[in-house]
Amino acid sequence: MRTAMPQGVRRNPAPEVEHSFVRSLQSGPAPSGPRGFLHCLQHGSPSPLERWHCHDEYELHLIADTRGWAFVGDHVGRFEPGHLVLTGPRLPHNWVSHNLPSEGVELRSQALQFADAPLRKGMEVFNELQEAAPLLEKARYGVEFLGISDSVREHFDRMQTCEGPERFAEFLRLLSRLVRCKSQRVLSSGWLPVRGRAETVDAIARAVAYIRLHLDQPLSAPSVCDHAGISQGSFSRLFGQCTKVSFTDFANRLRVGKACQLLMESDQQISSICYAAGFNNIANFNRRFLKIKGMTPKEFRLQVAMRHSQSQTLPISRFDMENVGVDAMAAAGAFREGAALYRQS
Repeated sequence: MRTAMPQGVRRNPAPEVEHSFVRSLQSGPAPSGPRGFLHCLQHGSPSPLERWHCHDEYELHLIADTRGWAFVGDHVGRFEPGHLVLTGPRLPHNWVSHNLPSEGVELRSQALQFADAPLRKGMEVFNELQEAAPLLEKARYGVEFLGISDSVREHFDRMQTCEGPERFAEFLRLLSRLVRCKSQRVLSSGWLPVRGRAETVDAIARAVAYIRLHLDQPLSAPSVCDHAGISQGSFSRLFGQCTKVSFTDFANRLRVGKACQLLMESDQQISSICYAAGFNNIANFNRRFLKIKGMTPKEFRLQVAMRHSQSQTLPISRFDMENVGVDAMAAAGAFREGAALYRQS
């Protein structure tokens, strides 16, 4: 069944690619002058900076005010003040506020952007920096940090008032704070930590690579074991030990991630997407999708139509899927004249 978009909303699959050399300095230049490795910015809402976009830098994004919906890769979830997320290079993202006052808000977001290459070169020289490598890998999928927003805000404030080595030292303290945060979660689909002895990790990594390449085909433990060079008798145990998830759960998670991509980037019917993602029947697809994403495929497609928008004032006091439901929102007219603000790249 093809899902209808709310009237006035046009889905555009491509995120806007933001290049640092064309970025307006009015978006929040660092107080130390010309743009360098670190770039601090902040903005209110509504703002032209609120859009579905990506860039080559990492971005640590802190919500200072408003509530709404966060879109990070294929993740859709609520945000509120204190929401803190690190996005990696070229990971599309947008935070869409709702129920803004008529005058807007002066400060909605604070962010820090930094490039990948200088950090990688630094790791070759300073072994201490290598501690951040696992976090940078997870950032490719978006990482949310819980319980540290106040201290991160203090780091942001200090970085805005210092220069040179002192500013870089403050960044290192902030990076260390993120690395050591014990309450964090990866947002977008596809990330899987693999830990254990080197020879076991190599074998499981081969299995994971095979699974990723054959999602649209029937996957069996024997075929994966043959490719990875693991005995069938030990495969399930080793896979669970190294990844903390079962082979079946991981394959379903990747298939749902692929379905999300197709729902976001195509107009294919949901039934077609089900089979393209490797599921063998609609009922199982809907059940797995709901368990992993917290909404049905139809609701997901309606939700992600918002990701291109600037801040919206929605026609009800709270956009709450549990209490109202996305389908009910669409039937009620979904978004009022704010739908005209949906960006088209």
